[in-house]
Amino acid sequence: MKDLIEIRWHGRGGQGAKTASLLLADAAFNTGKYIQGFPEYGPERMGAPITAYNRISNSPIRIHSNIYEPDYVVVVDDTLLEAVDVTAGLKEDGAIVINTTKSKDEIQNILSNYKGKIYTIDARRISIEALGKYFPNTPMLAAIVKVSGIMDEKQFLEDMKGSFAHKFAKKPEVIEGNMKALELALEEIN
Repeated sequence: MKDLIEIRWHGRGGQGAKTASLLLADAAFNTGKYIQGFPEYGPERMGAPITAYNRISNSPIRIHSNIYEPDYVVVVDDTLLEAVDVTAGLKEDGAIVINTTKSKDEIQNILSNYKGKIYTIDARRISIEALGKYFPNTPMLAAIVKVSGIMDEKQFLEDMKGSFAHKFAKKPEVIEGNMKALELALEEIN
């Protein structure tokens, strides 16, 4: 991992992009990294576009602003590809990770000015298979960990198991499904 990695998340209110960015920050912190995880607040409402951010570093982070030139972009809802400039400022040596059933060629046509790496994953199918409901943030969280190499996958899964045990203490029945969604996403991101 290079010293500082910056990630921008694009999603819609209620899809869990903010939660995923905060979970990623917690997991990276637990591996000894310096972190920032924060949303950009506006008139958020269910279904409205939202943006969240992560900075992850091996040394203290002295920057306190939004991220304008991310190394990675995570798109939780592919309908945003035509509604928001998701590649704005995205470094060509970085990558974009998209929840979609579209082919990489279709995505490249939509993002015609972007020349960097494109990774796709069907987070809808994975979350429905693993959780029985559509919660795309869990598979997208695993996808960005795999693509970015921010942390060891085994360590990430162990940390998330503990995090889910705490987060879902009153609903322990959802822990296994969330873990399965992470594991499937780590296997299937391409």
